[in-house]
Amino acid sequence: MRYLLSLTLAFGFLTTMSTADEGHDHDHECALDYRVKNIDGETVDLEDHEGNVVLIVNVASKCGYTKQYAGLEEIYKKYADKGFVVLGFPCNQFGGQEPGTEADIKQFCSTKFNVTFPMLSKVEVNGDGATDIYKYLTSKDVKPAGTGKVKWNFEKFLIDREGQLVNRFRSSTAPGDDELVQAIESELAKKE
Repeated sequence: MRYLLSLTLAFGFLTTMSTADEGHDHDHECALDYRVKNIDGETVDLEDHEGNVVLIVNVASKCGYTKQYAGLEEIYKKYADKGFVVLGFPCNQFGGQEPGTEADIKQFCSTKFNVTFPMLSKVEVNGDGATDIYKYLTSKDVKPAGTGKVKWNFEKFLIDREGQLVNRFRSSTAPGDDELVQAIESELAKKE
């Protein structure tokens, strides 16, 4: 009887561990090893973007950098056929500059900037409430911005085709800046 109880407890422990793994609640070796909600509230698996070069950006509608939406859309369209994608994560943590609902954000992006790149659900990028992908991204020390908290809206994280974080750029780096464009082109030149 004791053996059966031990076996049952061990099986329950292993089942719990397996369930946690399925939810991606473990140490990540890949920046895209997360499930998130898109702007329409549907769960999406970021692993679907593995094999692409991905630029992750925390965005806001009422920021001095909001005009960067146009540049993000421009580079997305320019390089999409080469395997490049931009992922926009709305965030209201900086000056309350993204106060709207997902529906408001979606309408703003499509009518004001004709955004066609994937937009995700509003998240927090810093602190205890930060979404897991941002906890991961901000823990990695990559050039030129290094590690630590996101400082403002429109910080950019560049992920290579294998899902590894390779660069981080502060908000002041516009989507068309040479340093960012060269980093994107360099990663796109590397075949899967």
